[in-house]
Amino acid sequence: MTSDTSHFGPLAQLAGEWEGDGGLDVSYHHADDAPGDTSYRETIMFKPFGPVDNGDQRLYGLDYKMAAWRLGEDIPFHTEVGYWLWDAALGHVMRGFVIPRGSALLAGGEAAPDATSFTMRADVDSDEYGITQNTYLLRNARCIAYECNLSVDGDTLTYDETSTLAMKEYDEPYLHTDRNVLKRVARLEIPPPE
Repeated sequence: MTSDTSHFGPLAQLAGEWEGDGGLDVSYHHADDAPGDTSYRETIMFKPFGPVDNGDQRLYGLDYKMAAWRLGEDIPFHTEVGYWLWDAALGHVMRGFVIPRGSALLAGGEAAPDATSFTMRADVDSDEYGITQNTYLLRNARCIAYECNLSVDGDTLTYDETSTLAMKEYDEPYLHTDRNVLKRVARLEIPPPE
């Protein structure tokens, strides 16, 4: 393996397995017919891969798996799978993921190659970084925008994300937020550049 991780840009610092039990999900709770807070623990795995060539575009990325459990429960209430990607030529980070509730999202944003924090966004009306969802969600809880702010300080990962929803229960957009602080529990090596 190599100590040169520059081809992964700011994603190099994420490679590995992370855990955190201080998560807070603020969302609409249908059982209560009202917003509520859910404390959670989560694990995230980022496994390096690449390069991926699209014509002249060269991407490096991380396979991504995430699961979150309400504190004291054994079955996850939320999971995601997808990819985080670095496009060095554009200076863009991207996060593409699918949620098993029937939605998929590609968020992105500019970042310096050595950034320790960055923001990714998606908008339902965007051709560049967008959101798709199933018919039920479109009618009842349509995601119209997404933003994720992430920072890494050594073996500590912090994120704060907001999904803006058009919900049938509200006249105004509803902000569904999630945030957590995770610690790295295992590191994965970055493959050498090609």
